[in-house]
Amino acid sequence: MIRTADYLIIGGGVVGLTTALALKRRHSDASVVVIEKESACGRHASGRNSGVLHAGFYYTANSLKARFTRDGNRRMTAYCLERGLGINRCGKLVVAADKSELATLDLLKQRGEANGIELEEISETEAREREPRVRTFQKALYSPSTASVDPVEVMTALEEDARAAGVVIRKGVRCYGRGSDGSVKSDAGDLTPGYVINAAGLQADRIARTFDFCRDYRILPFKGLYLYEESPQPVRMHLYPVPDLRNPFLGVHYTVTVDGRTKLGPTAIPCFWREQYGGASGFEMREFLEMAWRQAGLLLFSSFAFKRLALEESRKYSRSTMARMAGRLATGSDPGQCRVWAKPGIRAQLVETAHRTLVSDFILEGDGRSLHVLNAVSPAFTCSLPFADHIVDEVERHTG
Repeated sequence: MIRTADYLIIGGGVVGLTTALALKRRHSDASVVVIEKESACGRHASGRNSGVLHAGFYYTANSLKARFTRDGNRRMTAYCLERGLGINRCGKLVVAADKSELATLDLLKQRGEANGIELEEISETEAREREPRVRTFQKALYSPSTASVDPVEVMTALEEDARAAGVVIRKGVRCYGRGSDGSVKSDAGDLTPGYVINAAGLQADRIARTFDFCRDYRILPFKGLYLYEESPQPVRMHLYPVPDLRNPFLGVHYTVTVDGRTKLGPTAIPCFWREQYGGASGFEMREFLEMAWRQAGLLLFSSFAFKRLALEESRKYSRSTMARMAGRLATGSDPGQCRVWAKPGIRAQLVETAHRTLVSDFILEGDGRSLHVLNAVSPAFTCSLPFADHIVDEVERHTG
């Protein structure tokens, strides 16, 4: 085990690997080590996400997400094409259920224009020409740059590229954070890096607190489940509803995978521990009590409708409910054709504790010794390449 390095990155997800690559490309002589507690990189959100490359029109123009999603879509698309990775450039329709949603549809169009994103307002008839099953009221938004990739394939390629660039990746090494002597504690012994970058996803707040960061935030995990639809007439492109812009979730939608399969979902079900993928997997009593207490506070005092969100999301465990909700977007939605659940994923959603609000944008905290990526939520996979450059910029700002 390497005990020292110029840069130590905690977490071998997409943010950790792309940051390692960005560091090596900018500082080729520096030693960069990535430690990952699992036996493979991308075992959590990075390898379990939908694989959608988003375009970036949901976010206000002054947000990091808006810039990084736009640029990340272009760069990840180019990366997949250059590396010969699978990509389905199927496009996306955002549809309105009724007249009340047209104003938000217009707002999304304005945000897309402000962010420099290719986005077309089309009529109901034009929407059906692109997707015969679509349901929409009067008009829809068409995003030609929204695509799908295989996240596991992308993670494999990024790991290969990182190793080829000279990055050392150590798997099966769990980090416990900073010790009282200033070293980084791990189950492989004490490490003494020059600089630490915490990209630990679901565990990022835990580790950050040992460095005296993340005082105002905590991670609240949400489980995302997709349901495969086996229809004789699969949809051709992603179909999304007009979102509720008050929360960071996009609602039940149709996702077309890289190989053309159709999924309905996802859920956004609050979890009672960070890695609650199923059954008692990953259970920790201390964490269970902490999450239960945090959710109780949100139920009683949150500034958004957490109780309504939790109840609505829990109902989506029903396949018939999921199919019914998807039926608002497309004709021919049949619960009988929706039998198989996809592999669950968990979103590491940051909560601002004082006001009990969900944080939508990326959050970084750091100093001259460490930097902590606290909120790398969706669409972090799409954003990862430009976001990694931003992380390195922040490292250099703190150490310069």
